[in-house]
Amino acid sequence: MNDIAHNLAQVRDKILSAAARCGRDSEEVTLLAVSKTKPASAIEEAIAAGQRAFGENYVQEGVDKIRYFQEAGHRDLQWHFIGPLQSNKSRLVAEHFDWCHTVDRLKIATRLSEQRPADKPPLNVLIQINISDEQSKSGIPLASLDALAAEIVELPGIQLRGLMAIPAPETEYERQFAVARQMAVAFAELKTRYPTVDTLSLGMSDDMDAAIAAGSTMVRIGTAIFGARDYTKNKGN
Repeated sequence: MNDIAHNLAQVRDKILSAAARCGRDSEEVTLLAVSKTKPASAIEEAIAAGQRAFGENYVQEGVDKIRYFQEAGHRDLQWHFIGPLQSNKSRLVAEHFDWCHTVDRLKIATRLSEQRPADKPPLNVLIQINISDEQSKSGIPLASLDALAAEIVELPGIQLRGLMAIPAPETEYERQFAVARQMAVAFAELKTRYPTVDTLSLGMSDDMDAAIAAGSTMVRIGTAIFGARDYTKNKGN
């Protein structure tokens, strides 16, 4: 077993254990492998180990990988855009990705809807919540969620699937859980209004246990699968 396959098995075991501790079925939690800055060869190893959902932060890098794997015959992969999205890059996301986790304003949502090719299913989108109220992070406050959600569900080229957040780092489990519960409550309320809502993208390597206990349905794991990243290759993406 190679390193990536071994790492994936370990992460899956951790998801299984975290779900079991809070009485959930691990099948309710999707593992999104964050492959940003990693070469196609690393993704190929993850695919060989059964991974199908991948997250990319840089638009052009992600598009290049999507094209590469489509040409290689991998048509069953799911590609998630999980980075900040600028208006001038929205067309590439709309045309190539399956999901966008970082919708935080109507302008971006409208562009994604208008630019989604007619021969593709609607782009799955998540509204990004700035749950820790950090100025350095994208996302909207929870107080703005209802209004934005009501506007997004009217757009034909995209489909609202739920919420995403990147909480501020916390070392204590209780604090991690408290923040994750805020997201889970908002997610539950959104589900009661919109039948397409089924995804709470929350939790990374350091807070995955608390996120799953709170109700996350998708965890985003990168370094624990692929190892440390080299960011010098991605300037300007």
